[in-house]
Amino acid sequence: MMHETDIRDDEIRIIGCDATPIEPTIEPPKPNRRGLWFTLGVVAAIVVAVCVWIFASRETTPEEEPALFEPLPTVSYEAPQRVRFGTPTDSLKAGHCEIRDTTINDIPLRIYIPHNASLELHVGRIDKADTTIIYTAQAADVRADNGKIVGAFVLRGEPKAWGLSKRGFCASIDGKVTVGVADNSPLFEEATERGGYFFRQYPLVQHGVLVENNPKNKSYRRAICDRLGEIFMVETQTQESFHDFSQALVDLGIDEAVSLVGSTAYGWAVDENGERHEFGDENIYRSRRYRMPRNISYIVWRKK
Repeated sequence: MMHETDIRDDEIRIIGCDATPIEPTIEPPKPNRRGLWFTLGVVAAIVVAVCVWIFASRETTPEEEPALFEPLPTVSYEAPQRVRFGTPTDSLKAGHCEIRDTTINDIPLRIYIPHNASLELHVGRIDKADTTIIYTAQAADVRADNGKIVGAFVLRGEPKAWGLSKRGFCASIDGKVTVGVADNSPLFEEATERGGYFFRQYPLVQHGVLVENNPKNKSYRRAICDRLGEIFMVETQTQESFHDFSQALVDLGIDEAVSLVGSTAYGWAVDENGERHEFGDENIYRSRRYRMPRNISYIVWRKK
């Protein structure tokens, strides 16, 4: 008979174990340390960015602190007021041209401002002995094929030419001079009806804006201009293109400008002291190469 402590060869006895079943121990999951560090890095970057922005704002927009002895000035800006170029002249003073020199965009310009004078047109050779003339320059161009005036032209109410090859115009009617740019201007008919003057030339400036022209060569340039209702002439002292001349006029503050014949075309101005200032070549038409066109035209400012 076997005792309870006896163990057969085919039996296994576990020592030190009670009847309570053993349950496996489950370890908690390990935290994802990589994601944690990424989150902390993003938060730190945001904090740094906010601090930098606050510091920069304080540096660029400092608060104005009131001062007793040196208070901050009140800053205000007003656009400079445009004024006329010409010097006011007594109406009883003899007619003359005020001559002023200036430089715009490295282009030397001479400005001729007529005082106590009226504008008219003239066809044919100018009489240099005429002391009533204070300024004259060649006005409309002449056709190379038939010698006729280019563009519409009215002389003392008589139409001498018709056409619209050039959009710029200048009219003098009842003592009022108008410079402008238009395909059709009622001033042609008005000049015809009222015994006035009218001619066309290349437009240079319209409403203060540069007007481009096809000729691209350089030459001495002249123009009749309107600035704040003040009519005067401008010429370059160097050879310039139409574009550069027009840009200089725009920068001079010109509202409207129409070209006059430039290059070697002859003319003159008489200053306040009665001294004559000539420009161009007086002898250009005395050579065999050139002959004075029969329909050569001039603007003429005469003493009132």
